[in-house]
Amino acid sequence: MLANAILKAFVPTVKPDEARVFYGNVLGFKPLSEDDYALEFDAGGTLLRVIIVPELQPHAFTILGWNVEDIAAAIRQLNTKGVYCEKYDFMDQDELGIWNSPGGSKVAWFKDPDGNVLSLTQ
Repeated sequence: MLANAILKAFVPTVKPDEARVFYGNVLGFKPLSEDDYALEFDAGGTLLRVIIVPELQPHAFTILGWNVEDIAAAIRQLNTKGVYCEKYDFMDQDELGIWNSPGGSKVAWFKDPDGNVLSLTQ
């Protein structure tokens, strides 16, 4: 039924001004619209709706992630914009914050201005 429908992703924010800069300027998503309820971006063909909420307790798990061809290069590019990957005590990560999963994927996590966890996977 929905296999051919276009996916829309949702992310909450209590900081719409900071979210606008982060998702638009830092991550490079094209702004599509904005109103009192949400900011919308074209995120590589996926509609990303950053919904404005009155309060937020970010989850400890990933809410959005991207597959990238070169995770180290992507992280270095984020670093130039002031975004750094999280380092977790319970996993073995390199200096950039990259974890090598048992299945062979390389994964790293970073946060948006609201503390939502986002990830990169190679």
